[in-house]
Amino acid sequence: MEFKSVNKLIEKSFKANWERPALSNYQGLTLSYKDVARRIAKLQIAFEECGLEKGDKVAICSRNQANWGVCFLAATTYGAVAVPILHEFKADNIHHLVNHSEAKVLFVDEVIWEGLSPEEMPGLYVVVQINTFKFLYTKTEQIANVREHLNELFGRRYPNMFGADDLNYYEDSPEELALINYTSGTSGFSKGVMIPYRALYSNIEFAHNDAMPMLKAGMQVVAMLPSAHMYGMMFEFLFEMTIGMHVHFLTRVPSPKIIMQAFADIKPDVIIAVPLIIEKVYKSKLKPIIDRNKLIMNLPIVDQFIQKKFCTELTQSFGGKFEEVILGGAAFNPEVEKFFHKIGFHFTVGYGMTECAPIICYAHWDKTKIGSCGRPALNMQIRVDSDDPRNVPGEVQVYGPNVCLGYYKNEKATAESFTDDGWFRTGDMGIIDEDGYLFLRGRSKCMILGPSGQNIYPEELEAVINNVMYVVESLVIEDDGGLTALIYPDYHLGDLDGIARKDLEQRILSGLPEINKQLPGYAQIKKIEFLPEDFERTPKRSIKRYLYQRS
Repeated sequence: MEFKSVNKLIEKSFKANWERPALSNYQGLTLSYKDVARRIAKLQIAFEECGLEKGDKVAICSRNQANWGVCFLAATTYGAVAVPILHEFKADNIHHLVNHSEAKVLFVDEVIWEGLSPEEMPGLYVVVQINTFKFLYTKTEQIANVREHLNELFGRRYPNMFGADDLNYYEDSPEELALINYTSGTSGFSKGVMIPYRALYSNIEFAHNDAMPMLKAGMQVVAMLPSAHMYGMMFEFLFEMTIGMHVHFLTRVPSPKIIMQAFADIKPDVIIAVPLIIEKVYKSKLKPIIDRNKLIMNLPIVDQFIQKKFCTELTQSFGGKFEEVILGGAAFNPEVEKFFHKIGFHFTVGYGMTECAPIICYAHWDKTKIGSCGRPALNMQIRVDSDDPRNVPGEVQVYGPNVCLGYYKNEKATAESFTDDGWFRTGDMGIIDEDGYLFLRGRSKCMILGPSGQNIYPEELEAVINNVMYVVESLVIEDDGGLTALIYPDYHLGDLDGIARKDLEQRILSGLPEINKQLPGYAQIKKIEFLPEDFERTPKRSIKRYLYQRS
């Protein structure tokens, strides 16, 4: 395939959409493309004055906001390597990642900076407060003076007013390192994934030609996933910047209430989400109605009428304008997926990972298959390492321009992640049907060996348990030769329904025989344990499984 410069795509889009709105903080500030370009120009003058060279690292650690986008683009279009760091990471971890990446510049939220220490990050030239661009720390007095004279330097650089013709962004090449993205760590270890520009370009081309060809300049998207995570960064921000769209950053914890309010206000043209969001809507709003009206809903005419009503109301609650809801980042609950498919809701489940920047598989909502995460995305190939890939799960392996260069300063992990013939080992297990659709079965690391050597994928058992009333989420672990389900109950809903904690737990316990009826004989749950608080999660809302394993 032919690769184009990602930074030049950005430059072209900025020039074409100069007056359009580009980045907004939801219910707050809006920056047009020319405003973003002006801020980028000032930051790049500061980079020069601070001695930042092409290829140096620029770390960004903050919640989602318009200036996050400004800083990211300022780094890449300068020729620096962006290092997005999830702001939920603890201070020690942030210190480690800044040092490990060898970042020279750190953009940070003031509230995060309060817990950090510049002495712990000796390689930094400057720390910049992301909201105001105030310098919070400088290595030298000379760098401190840069901020004070920035407007003067800007005026000297652009004496005849700053305009679209002044843009001349760094021209990247396909194999060049664009960013280092640290994984969020369900297995406990953050690895720095080296994403080249070819991977960014290939993902942009996929979005433009396959997933979102209907999107055009001036259209809207709500950015609610962490921008420091590859899924949100690529499909809620970076792709949109290349075609002149308007990105609205939520800037706060994406609770269902806030998300629904933002959808109603903004009416996005596409929705990028993780399954947890849509599952919560189903469980809180739709499932109680279904359970109360089971007998009536079995009547064909009534069922069709209710299905249409559900689909219309659900579509309206998501803003009513979107082409489809694209889900990824985690497995989708099978019961919820079947229901949404049955009512004709426009959604699809894709598959990707940080190491592929992120897309691997996708199918449009009207071409998807229940339980599948689609077919290989544009420019990508997949294979299953199994003697019988259609029936016996094996490791999913991928090949194509989306695949990363490896892990930063970790040759061992890089070598282990590629096969001898150059395919990337995802660590996920799956099968491929006769039409080329991929069906995931779980993570190879999470797989439990049954009593007679059967492969048990805990995610499949958890999907059954999670459908039980008053279960928020569950985790199945191997425990003393058997299977134990750790459950976090919905104590709040129980309180609202007048059910005491002990009675709520007993109610869930009494449902164990019914749960086991739906599970294979070799994968029976022997015991249920309750957690008083929700599971510890990654910023992507995946459970940190490694914290709950028992030897």
